[in-house]
Amino acid sequence: MASLAMTVRNLATDQFALLQFKDHILDPHNVLANNWTASSSVCNWLGVSCGVGHGRVTSLTLPNMNFTGTIPPHLGNLSFLLYLNLSRNNFYGNLPQELGQLHRLRLIHLSFNGLNGVIPSWLGKLHRVEKLRMKNNSLTGHNSSNTC
Repeated sequence: MASLAMTVRNLATDQFALLQFKDHILDPHNVLANNWTASSSVCNWLGVSCGVGHGRVTSLTLPNMNFTGTIPPHLGNLSFLLYLNLSRNNFYGNLPQELGQLHRLRLIHLSFNGLNGVIPSWLGKLHRVEKLRMKNNSLTGHNSSNTC
């Protein structure tokens, strides 16, 4: 019984993180407003996949949605996240340091957005990342001539 309560609480944490993401962006076609609702499980939401065994969010895949906004720090609470693909949108601002808590991440695809600032050092601590795609943003490294 404790396992069920823990899963529900953790899935509620995932749902809260995703709702904070939804609240931080402009969704011109109301894709999330019409799909990410309390009447369905977060695991059935558009662009969201959950793991079979633990039922937690493992993938957030929303490319080419014409979203505009900042990536909120709350996504750092998706502790089972393996795949993050928010490419080809209009996200801007810095990458929140809380994303550095996502130690299970294997793929980060944030290309073709308006992200800016310094490439965060916490990216180097995500040892399971196999693919990191962040081109066509305004991120800089220690050498100000390096952008990606």
